[in-house]
Amino acid sequence: MFISRFIRKSLNSVMKGVSGNLSANIGYGFFFKWTKLFAITTSAQTIIQLTGLLSGILIIRLLPTSEYALYTLANTMLGTMTVLADGGISAGVMSQGAKVWQDRQKLGVVIVTGFKVRKKFGVFSLLISMPILFYLLINHGASLLTAFLIILCIIPSFLAALSDNLLEISSKLHQGLGKLQKNQMLASVGRFVMITGALLVVPFTFVAVLGNGISRIWANIQLKKISADLADPLQKPDPIVEKEILFVVKRSLPGAIYYCISGQITIWLISIFGSTQSLAHVGALSRLTTILTIFTTLFSTLLIPRFARLKEDRKLLVRRFIHLQIALLCISLCVVGLVTAFPAQVLWILGKEYTNLKLEILLMAISSCMAMLTGVTYSVIVSRGWIIKPAIYISINILLQLILVLNVDLSKTSNVLLFSIVDFSASYIILIVYFVFKIYRLKTKVIL
Repeated sequence: MFISRFIRKSLNSVMKGVSGNLSANIGYGFFFKWTKLFAITTSAQTIIQLTGLLSGILIIRLLPTSEYALYTLANTMLGTMTVLADGGISAGVMSQGAKVWQDRQKLGVVIVTGFKVRKKFGVFSLLISMPILFYLLINHGASLLTAFLIILCIIPSFLAALSDNLLEISSKLHQGLGKLQKNQMLASVGRFVMITGALLVVPFTFVAVLGNGISRIWANIQLKKISADLADPLQKPDPIVEKEILFVVKRSLPGAIYYCISGQITIWLISIFGSTQSLAHVGALSRLTTILTIFTTLFSTLLIPRFARLKEDRKLLVRRFIHLQIALLCISLCVVGLVTAFPAQVLWILGKEYTNLKLEILLMAISSCMAMLTGVTYSVIVSRGWIIKPAIYISINILLQLILVLNVDLSKTSNVLLFSIVDFSASYIILIVYFVFKIYRLKTKVIL
């Protein structure tokens, strides 16, 4: 109850800051409006993520351990490919779109330009990632035919991922969330029906991967129609806008490449140093923490676009940033507390093969919460067009990782999870320090 009241107050404060000084009556109506929007958005995301969680749990139960290890590799590589293909493009489109979000033609120019840049990065990502995935699949026991089928079936999901986060930007900036969430719910339900139905008949990794891709492609067809109402898709790319987006990409790409590795550090380390069974364990445990995606999506949909639109007022930015951080920390404490209190009950969801992973599920919960804190904080900062210099960020993290690799036995699942906790914690601290630095520079009117 206390946390609920606190989040409500924080949201009310954030939204008031965007609107300026309001009278008491208008402020009450404004608070009521956004409390209602928060409740609706949370409910929709809960349905979407619970459906996704249920799909993931059924995949764990329907696939043999060896097959689920391959599914974990394929799903992780899909995320890596998506991050690499983005390279900061969506952040650039968000920051440029926030300047012209009320003009359909100009917003259309920004999004169309973003797609032009995204296509080039997509081809590069595909050519780099597929040979690596093929090698890892073979290394963990997949036959040549199985590896080929998994790679072939992952392409539809990748093609859909190239466009969905760009198509969602116009809806997020306009806060036209009803249609967007309906589309997401239908896609989630469609994925659940297709994947579970197919796996009951053909329990193989490539079937699960293909089911995900087909549902996402259908959702993107509908998403294009939603986006077209707010951003004109018939506009032509603008070289000036492209230059601004590429400026963000130039600063973000080294970090994005680094994130391809560090963002899924547990999977990559287990796939290199651990066994196929350990890989399946980490993949299964990570499924239980997908509930955090509800909060990540909530922040990225409701709050980050508004933070991007705030005026360059030092006190206002600091106040909203602190509210966001406190809300994230409260959510993280609740999740870790729940897993600490009921580890056996949480593990029961996965099945009997995973019931002895009580320490590992706690470490996974902490790691996932730190990943959420780091990811949302990064998105908040980048939404202002503030990109930390990659040389600083990456150098510090790589140095820390090398120290850990040389001193920790990474063949053990628990040690790999501890590695990820330290890694995400260091990244989070660096981002906080960078935000303070940018606020100081804003105060003194010096441009970095």
